Amino acid sequence: MTTSPEDLDAIVRAAAAAAPIWRRSPASDRSSWLRAAADVLDANVAELVAIADEETRLGATRLTGEVARTSGQLRLFATVVEEGSYLELTVDDPDAGATPPRPELRRLLTALGPVAVFSASNFPFAFSVAGGDTASALAAGNPVVVKAHSGHPRLSARTAELVSAALEAAGAPAGSLALVEGRDAGNALVQHPLVRAAGFTGSVSGGRALFDLASGRPDPIPFYGELGSINPVVITEAAVAARGDSLAQGLVGSFTLGVGQFCTKPGVVFVPAGSGFEDAVAAAVPATSGGPLLTDRITAAFPAGLAHLEGDPSVSIIAEGVEVDGVRPVALLTDARAVAARAETLLEECFGPVTLIVRYDSEADLHAALATVPGSLTATLHAEPGEDSTTTLDLLQERAGRVLFAGWPTGVAVTWSQQHGGPWPATTSLHTSVGASAIRRFLRPLAFQDAPEALLPEVLRDEMLMRLPHRRNGTLVLPA
Repeated sequence: MTTSPEDLDAIVRAAAAAAPIWRRSPASDRSSWLRAAADVLDANVAELVAIADEETRLGATRLTGEVARTSGQLRLFATVVEEGSYLELTVDDPDAGATPPRPELRRLLTALGPVAVFSASNFPFAFSVAGGDTASALAAGNPVVVKAHSGHPRLSARTAELVSAALEAAGAPAGSLALVEGRDAGNALVQHPLVRAAGFTGSVSGGRALFDLASGRPDPIPFYGELGSINPVVITEAAVAARGDSLAQGLVGSFTLGVGQFCTKPGVVFVPAGSGFEDAVAAAVPATSGGPLLTDRITAAFPAGLAHLEGDPSVSIIAEGVEVDGVRPVALLTDARAVAARAETLLEECFGPVTLIVRYDSEADLHAALATVPGSLTATLHAEPGEDSTTTLDLLQERAGRVLFAGWPTGVAVTWSQQHGGPWPATTSLHTSVGASAIRRFLRPLAFQDAPEALLPEVLRDEMLMRLPHRRNGTLVLPA
């Protein structure tokens, strides 16, 4: 089903009509609207999970937890709105004695206008209709039009129905949240002249096509895409010696979690040659099982991606898990010199339960291979205290938005300090799509010079500034 051009235009125009109300809404109203959206998800969790499981086959346990994460994101952004520092309120008082004389300037971050959000296949709640992009865009003061993912259309429609009704029942204007369907509608949405930004989670090819559409408009708009990520892991010889078996178990659990369909799956793991780490992995993989993949397209792409990796002469299969629904976990092995020579083949993301173990003979080999790793959401370093990992860490920091020193990258905490984004092709911008600062994507700076107080946004008036964090004449001022 595809939304017609006429219906899409009406939906976007309704969002544009709601935009000034969202932009001017006080924190008390906006936070209550966000909490109403969270409450309706929690109140209907059983119905939503049942629909989601029918469409995605991710299982009730996983999906129930994802609903809780999604409602938790909405409540986090309600507290972000109430706390107020996201506005970056800044005042410079006039100074006639300055050279040249300085006017009064008051600056804040303000909402952009209607935002397009493209749902993801692998998180039908947390990165979908009411997920993080929608939550952060609403918190910033923008109505949202969501392009439903074809992998869970009934869930998308029901979620949008519940959340839009809850927003309006809580006092938000009509047009605050709406849904469109179909690839043509998605393309038209990102090009609609009233849409001011877009958020996307999906493949490199799909994201790049939309990114080009957004950039090619007569008035280009920001496109915040989360695309591909191989999430490199480096394990040192000392770490293998100290805890090799537990690290192998952790890796296997991580790359097979959710049948390997997490954007933070560790896809390439560098280990010292002769350490025996690959043997420990090979011993653990046969106990794992495959399972149904999310969509027919992903199901068709997995064996092709696997064959692409296996086709390199340096690659061998070291272990396979149990096949379920035509999919089995696979651990592959190669070496660092092959990676350095053929990174375009060996470091291509394969979405599904596969990981590539890369043996390195020396730090020079390791660093040469790491230098070819594309941008990723995460990078992980497993080392022991006292080891000099400075160069390795520098290389990992250049390639990821989040660097881990313990555990495995699957699992993303929704917090104030989270960074879920990285250099291309992980994301198309420097921003995060998870955590409090995701709100920054959907705001723009606006300054007022010598404005009468009555015409200033309420949050820039002196009475309100006393209650909010702000900077005045260069000095940070916190509310009493």
